[in-house]
Amino acid sequence: MGKLNDIFSLDIGMDLGTANTLIHVKGKGIVLSEPSVVAIEKGTKKVIAVGHEAKKMLGKTPGDIITVRPLRDGVIADFDSTGKMIEYFIKKVAPKSFFKIKPRVAVGIPSCITEVEKRAVSDSIERAGAKEIFILEESMAAAIGANIPIFEPAGNMICDIGGGTTESSVISLDGMVITNAIRIGGDELDEAIIKHVKLVHNLIIGESTAETVKIKIGNMDYHQDSKIMEIRGRDAISGLPKVQEITSNEIREALQETINLIIEEIKKTLDQTPPELSADIVERGIVLTGGGAMLMGLSKLIANQTGVPVIIAENPLLCVALGAGKFLEQRNKA
Repeated sequence: MGKLNDIFSLDIGMDLGTANTLIHVKGKGIVLSEPSVVAIEKGTKKVIAVGHEAKKMLGKTPGDIITVRPLRDGVIADFDSTGKMIEYFIKKVAPKSFFKIKPRVAVGIPSCITEVEKRAVSDSIERAGAKEIFILEESMAAAIGANIPIFEPAGNMICDIGGGTTESSVISLDGMVITNAIRIGGDELDEAIIKHVKLVHNLIIGESTAETVKIKIGNMDYHQDSKIMEIRGRDAISGLPKVQEITSNEIREALQETINLIIEEIKKTLDQTPPELSADIVERGIVLTGGGAMLMGLSKLIANQTGVPVIIAENPLLCVALGAGKFLEQRNKA
């Protein structure tokens, strides 16, 4: 009977992120990684595009089409759009013969969200056709996905820097000993770049441009040579198109305040950690996951500020989705 259940079942591990949604399917690995963006027709509420196609439309749609990011700060801001987006993604990854069979879904969510917000996530996934839903703390899912030995009687620290939230936790014996989360992540870093460019250069740029700047020349290492990048936007005074050169040094200054908040949250978690587990963390280091882990120079800066070694997980963007998928696999074996 167990084998029949495996054949006629679909286990989905999901990272329902503010910036991107990733899906892991049993036996296939990560099968989807797309922006959490939906384009909708205003009057009819009909979905025009989802994911990559919708992101291309950000800031470029005509008046009768709106492009929305239905999740903000790690939680659902637009319930209807989120449900449609999840349903679209599940249909995309599920073989047609399987979609009639309701999948089991494990999803990683930030620990800082309220019970009402948690219920909204569960309801959206249920509406998309799931028969069973498992809600995991984001840190736990990321730790499983990063192959951290969470079952050992030792302290393991993980910091997941996502699009809308940053969560730092200490895990031991398959349990969360300490966890802290703030609604600050990659989106706030992008917003800091947008504000800086407008304030210093009188140039108005969009979210996509700010994200590209962060990825290409964002660097928190003061010892690295400064890079130059050309960006395009609208002049805040004349309203005309404008081209402007910016440097990685000024982007570092723009990001510093937000990065400091993230580092303070990590320090807070370290300060609350029991001494015996602290000794383990000093030996094992802090594991960084999430898109924010990929910001150049950040791991070095955190290590310098905390005095603890920092390791970037392999495939940091995939850890939560991988961990959610592995969680279901472990339940099948139990």
